[in-house]
Amino acid sequence: MSVETILTEAVTVTDAALERLLPGPDAQPHSIHRAMRHSTFAGGKRLRPALVLEAARMVAGNLPEGVEECGAAIEMLHTYSLIHDDLPALDNDDLRRGKPTCHVVFGEAIAILAGDALQTTAFQTLAHLKCPATSAVQILREVAIAVNTGVGADGLAPGMIGGQVVDIESEGKKPTAELVEAIHRSKTGALITVSIVAGGLYAGASAEDVARLRTFGEKLGLAFQIVDDVLDLTQDSAQLGKTAGKDAATDKATWPAVYGLEKSIADADAMIREAYDAIAPWGEAAEPLKTIARFLVERKH
Repeated sequence: MSVETILTEAVTVTDAALERLLPGPDAQPHSIHRAMRHSTFAGGKRLRPALVLEAARMVAGNLPEGVEECGAAIEMLHTYSLIHDDLPALDNDDLRRGKPTCHVVFGEAIAILAGDALQTTAFQTLAHLKCPATSAVQILREVAIAVNTGVGADGLAPGMIGGQVVDIESEGKKPTAELVEAIHRSKTGALITVSIVAGGLYAGASAEDVARLRTFGEKLGLAFQIVDDVLDLTQDSAQLGKTAGKDAATDKATWPAVYGLEKSIADADAMIREAYDAIAPWGEAAEPLKTIARFLVERKH
């Protein structure tokens, strides 16, 4: 399967699920539902749902019924994070996926609430997944940890919100290798990793399978963000679909700021090769996930 085929299928089945799961634009109150849909249907590759689908397909040997709703829930969480990241209090961006950001169109208050509602709807969706109850509980737990602050009952783990906090608080400070890796594994990597783990769990993955999927996800998530850092320095806003050069302008802790462009590109490539090794036992069934991984380090936007 080509990456275009994989991502086109992910867009088709995920968008159909999102249409079913999200309130329509005429549902009251109009403003928040239209804001939720504005950001959710603004485009995007549906990368995280694609990872859910292909991990489930690899583990099960076919696409399990209802797994697209798991992918749609994770896409809601991703979209909520983008809405909040773009707010003036955080990254203060006016452009996302080539379109005006949620707060630009609907105002800050509605944008904040739209993000909150997408997060809540995501967990409501996860609570009704069509997989065995034990698997659904595991997925809920994994997703909750991945989007949280990084501290929980089980100790420290990468968490998206925690990564965002560290990212904000590190602005203007000299970046270190340890700081940049911690931010990337949490802010971006955690949601990518849990997409793969959740897909595997939905399909009945064993503990050993989950460990391999987690390793693949961690390597892929870090490589993905390194490439994002590189693109922010090397592409323009039209190519990126968001404001280019903001990392350097705001003194963000990035991989190129620590290692330079050439080593950053090499590091991303090395991590993808390590990710491949983690899922090698699945043989040809792993090819779609490998195809997505390769696409992520070769993309230009």
